[in-house]
Amino acid sequence: MPIPYLGVVGIAEALGVSRHAVHKWRTRYPSGSDHPFPEPDVEVDGAPGWRPERVADIVRWRDGLPGRGSGGGRPTLARQEYLKEAAARGLTRDEAVRALATFAAEFPEMTEQELCAWVVGKWRR
Repeated sequence: MPIPYLGVVGIAEALGVSRHAVHKWRTRYPSGSDHPFPEPDVEVDGAPGWRPERVADIVRWRDGLPGRGSGGGRPTLARQEYLKEAAARGLTRDEAVRALATFAAEFPEMTEQELCAWVVGKWRR
């Protein structure tokens, strides 16, 4: 049974970015840099591959990109909606971000956008 891996296109789709963005990150943040892009799990004929559960690691890496400010830059619309709903329920921003990171670790197959939509949907029921 073959082991499934995500290539650059799969990582891009999971993060909601272009494959060019993933290539750019790998070039700008190589191993040995201050904020290296997560190393692939395999390489086949020069093409990198990551296990699907590593998407959460890559999301955390992206959220910590240098130069994006202390809050990680402008949040996606899904994250903005999540943070708004979290605040309405009395969570501080830090608490909401930690909760989201916990969800990402528990559900690595889901993108951040999917997690935010799922939690907001649960809250609104």
